[in-house]
Amino acid sequence: MYQIFYRDKPIVISDTKSDKKNVHNIKYKDFNLKKALKNLSKNSISSIRIIGKDKEKLLNKFLKLLPKITAAGGKVINLKGEILFIYRNNKWDLPKGKAEDNEIIADTAIREVKEETGIAKLVITKPLEITYHIFKKNNTYRIKVTYWFEMKSIGDNQLTPQIEEGIIRAEWINSLEIDKIKKKCYANIRLLI
Repeated sequence: MYQIFYRDKPIVISDTKSDKKNVHNIKYKDFNLKKALKNLSKNSISSIRIIGKDKEKLLNKFLKLLPKITAAGGKVINLKGEILFIYRNNKWDLPKGKAEDNEIIADTAIREVKEETGIAKLVITKPLEITYHIFKKNNTYRIKVTYWFEMKSIGDNQLTPQIEEGIIRAEWINSLEIDKIKKKCYANIRLLI
Protein backbone atom coordinates (compact mmCIF):
# COMPACT_ATOMS: atom_id res chain seq x y z
CA MET A 1 0.00 0.00 0.00
CA TYR A 2 1.23 3.51 -0.88
CA GLN A 3 -0.22 6.79 0.34
CA ILE A 4 0.04 10.06 -1.56
CA PHE A 5 -1.22 12.94 0.56
CA TYR A 6 -3.13 16.00 -0.56
CA ARG A 7 -4.28 18.40 2.15
CA ASP A 8 -3.54 15.72 4.75
CA LYS A 9 -5.87 13.20 3.08
CA PRO A 10 -4.46 10.16 1.31
CA ILE A 11 -4.82 8.78 -2.16
CA VAL A 12 -4.11 5.14 -1.35
CA ILE A 13 -2.72 2.72 -3.91
CA SER A 14 -3.73 -0.78 -2.86
CA ASP A 15 -4.73 -4.20 -4.10
CA THR A 16 -7.81 -4.28 -1.84
CA LYS A 17 -10.96 -2.17 -1.58
CA SER A 18 -12.00 -0.34 1.54
CA ASP A 19 -15.44 -0.98 3.05
CA LYS A 20 -15.54 2.41 4.77
CA LYS A 21 -18.38 4.71 3.71
CA ASN A 22 -16.28 7.85 3.24
CA VAL A 23 -13.59 6.16 1.09
CA HIS A 24 -13.92 6.39 -2.70
CA ASN A 25 -12.67 3.14 -4.34
CA ILE A 26 -11.68 3.35 -8.01
CA LYS A 27 -9.73 1.36 -10.60
CA TYR A 28 -6.70 3.13 -12.04
CA LYS A 29 -8.13 3.11 -15.58
CA ASP A 30 -11.07 5.18 -14.25
CA PHE A 31 -8.92 7.50 -12.15
CA ASN A 32 -8.96 11.24 -12.89
CA LEU A 33 -6.45 13.28 -10.87
CA LYS A 34 -8.25 16.64 -11.03
CA LYS A 35 -11.51 15.03 -9.98
CA ALA A 36 -9.74 13.16 -7.17
CA LEU A 37 -8.15 16.34 -5.79
CA LYS A 38 -11.50 18.12 -5.94
CA ASN A 39 -13.16 15.22 -4.09
CA LEU A 40 -10.46 15.19 -1.42
CA SER A 41 -11.28 18.83 -0.72
CA LYS A 42 -14.76 17.74 0.43
CA ASN A 43 -15.35 16.87 4.08
CA SER A 44 -17.46 13.85 3.12
CA ILE A 45 -14.48 11.97 1.62
CA SER A 46 -11.63 10.86 3.88
CA SER A 47 -9.55 9.17 1.19
CA ILE A 48 -9.46 7.84 -2.34
CA ARG A 49 -8.32 4.30 -2.94
CA ILE A 50 -6.89 3.28 -6.32
CA ILE A 51 -7.26 -0.48 -6.71
CA GLY A 52 -4.93 -2.63 -8.78
CA LYS A 53 -2.92 -5.85 -8.69
CA ASP A 54 0.55 -4.33 -9.14
CA LYS A 55 0.93 -1.50 -6.61
CA GLU A 56 4.49 -0.60 -7.67
CA LYS A 57 3.43 -0.26 -11.31
CA LEU A 58 0.44 1.88 -10.32
CA LEU A 59 2.65 4.11 -8.16
CA ASN A 60 5.08 4.62 -11.04
CA LYS A 61 2.20 5.53 -13.37
CA PHE A 62 0.80 7.92 -10.76
CA LEU A 63 4.16 9.65 -10.29
CA LYS A 64 4.20 10.47 -14.01
CA LEU A 65 0.93 12.44 -13.76
CA LEU A 66 2.59 15.48 -12.16
CA PRO A 67 5.93 17.31 -12.19
CA LYS A 68 8.07 15.68 -9.51
CA ILE A 69 10.18 17.34 -6.83
CA THR A 70 12.74 15.11 -5.12
CA ALA A 71 13.56 15.89 -1.50
CA ALA A 72 15.19 14.24 1.50
CA GLY A 73 15.15 14.69 5.23
CA GLY A 74 15.85 13.21 8.58
CA LYS A 75 14.27 11.87 11.69
CA VAL A 76 17.13 12.85 14.00
CA ILE A 77 17.43 11.19 17.41
CA ASN A 78 19.76 12.43 20.13
CA LEU A 79 21.42 10.51 22.97
CA LYS A 80 18.36 11.11 25.18
CA GLY A 81 16.03 9.51 22.59
CA GLU A 82 14.45 12.84 21.67
CA ILE A 83 13.46 13.62 18.07
CA LEU A 84 14.45 16.85 16.32
CA PHE A 85 11.48 18.85 15.00
CA ILE A 86 11.12 22.17 13.23
CA TYR A 87 8.13 24.50 13.48
CA ARG A 88 7.03 26.28 10.30
CA ASN A 89 3.66 27.46 8.95
CA ASN A 90 1.95 26.57 12.25
CA LYS A 91 2.99 22.92 11.87
CA TRP A 92 5.56 20.68 13.51
CA ASP A 93 7.65 18.99 10.85
CA LEU A 94 10.84 17.05 10.38
CA PRO A 95 13.70 18.85 8.62
CA LYS A 96 13.84 18.19 4.88
CA GLY A 97 14.45 19.90 1.59
CA LYS A 98 14.85 19.74 -2.14
CA ALA A 99 17.71 17.78 -3.70
CA GLU A 100 20.22 19.69 -5.77
CA ASP A 101 21.18 18.53 -9.27
CA ASN A 102 23.20 15.29 -9.20
CA GLU A 103 23.27 15.25 -5.40
CA ILE A 104 23.29 11.87 -3.65
CA ILE A 105 19.97 11.63 -1.80
CA ALA A 106 21.58 10.77 1.58
CA ASP A 107 23.79 13.85 1.21
CA THR A 108 20.66 15.92 0.55
CA ALA A 109 19.12 14.66 3.78
CA ILE A 110 22.17 15.54 5.88
CA ARG A 111 22.66 18.93 4.21
CA GLU A 112 19.02 19.93 4.65
CA VAL A 113 18.88 18.88 8.32
CA LYS A 114 22.04 20.88 9.01
CA GLU A 115 20.77 23.95 7.12
CA GLU A 116 17.31 23.95 8.69
CA THR A 117 18.36 23.29 12.30
CA GLY A 118 22.00 24.34 12.65
CA ILE A 119 22.94 20.89 13.92
CA ALA A 120 26.57 20.04 13.20
CA LYS A 121 27.33 16.33 13.52
CA LEU A 122 24.98 13.71 12.06
CA VAL A 123 25.25 10.05 11.15
CA ILE A 124 22.64 8.19 9.07
CA THR A 125 21.65 4.97 10.83
CA LYS A 126 19.06 3.62 8.36
CA PRO A 127 16.69 4.59 5.55
CA LEU A 128 13.02 5.10 6.44
CA GLU A 129 9.86 5.25 4.35
CA ILE A 130 9.49 7.42 1.28
CA THR A 131 6.60 9.87 1.58
CA TYR A 132 4.55 11.48 -1.18
CA HIS A 133 2.46 14.61 -1.14
CA ILE A 134 0.79 16.80 -3.72
CA PHE A 135 0.91 20.57 -3.48
CA LYS A 136 0.11 23.52 -5.69
CA LYS A 137 2.70 26.15 -6.64
CA ASN A 138 2.25 28.86 -9.28
CA ASN A 139 -1.11 27.33 -10.29
CA THR A 140 0.56 23.99 -11.03
CA TYR A 141 0.09 20.82 -9.01
CA ARG A 142 3.32 18.98 -8.21
CA ILE A 143 4.24 15.86 -6.29
CA LYS A 144 7.02 15.88 -3.73
CA VAL A 145 8.77 12.56 -3.21
CA THR A 146 10.71 12.71 0.06
CA TYR A 147 13.34 10.14 1.02
CA TRP A 148 13.70 9.88 4.79
CA PHE A 149 16.60 8.67 6.91
CA GLU A 150 16.91 7.97 10.59
CA MET A 151 19.91 9.86 11.92
CA LYS A 152 21.82 10.09 15.17
CA SER A 153 23.02 13.39 16.52
CA ILE A 154 26.57 13.13 17.80
CA GLY A 155 27.23 15.52 20.65
CA ASP A 156 25.31 18.49 22.01
CA ASN A 157 24.55 21.05 19.36
CA GLN A 158 23.05 24.50 19.65
CA LEU A 159 19.93 24.46 17.47
CA THR A 160 19.51 27.40 15.10
CA PRO A 161 16.29 27.46 13.04
CA GLN A 162 16.68 28.62 9.44
CA ILE A 163 14.55 31.76 9.70
CA GLU A 164 14.89 32.63 5.99
CA GLU A 165 13.07 29.35 5.22
CA GLY A 166 10.21 30.28 7.55
CA ILE A 167 11.37 27.98 10.35
CA ILE A 168 10.75 29.73 13.65
CA ARG A 169 11.74 26.91 16.01
CA ALA A 170 13.99 23.85 16.05
CA GLU A 171 13.48 21.70 19.14
CA TRP A 172 14.18 18.29 20.61
CA ILE A 173 10.85 16.64 21.48
CA ASN A 174 10.71 13.74 23.95
CA SER A 175 8.34 10.77 23.77
CA LEU A 176 5.89 12.31 26.25
CA GLU A 177 5.57 15.50 24.19
CA ILE A 178 5.23 13.74 20.82
CA ASP A 179 1.59 12.79 21.41
CA LYS A 180 0.81 16.46 22.11
CA ILE A 181 2.40 17.76 18.90
CA LYS A 182 1.14 14.99 16.57
CA LYS A 183 -2.09 16.92 16.02
CA LYS A 184 -0.03 19.79 14.61
CA CYS A 185 2.02 17.57 12.25
CA TYR A 186 1.31 16.75 8.63
CA ALA A 187 -0.20 13.29 8.04
CA ASN A 188 2.90 12.00 6.22
CA ILE A 189 5.08 13.07 9.17
CA ARG A 190 2.80 11.22 11.60
CA LEU A 191 3.60 8.06 9.60
CA LEU A 192 7.30 8.52 10.38
CA ILE A 193 6.93 9.18 14.09
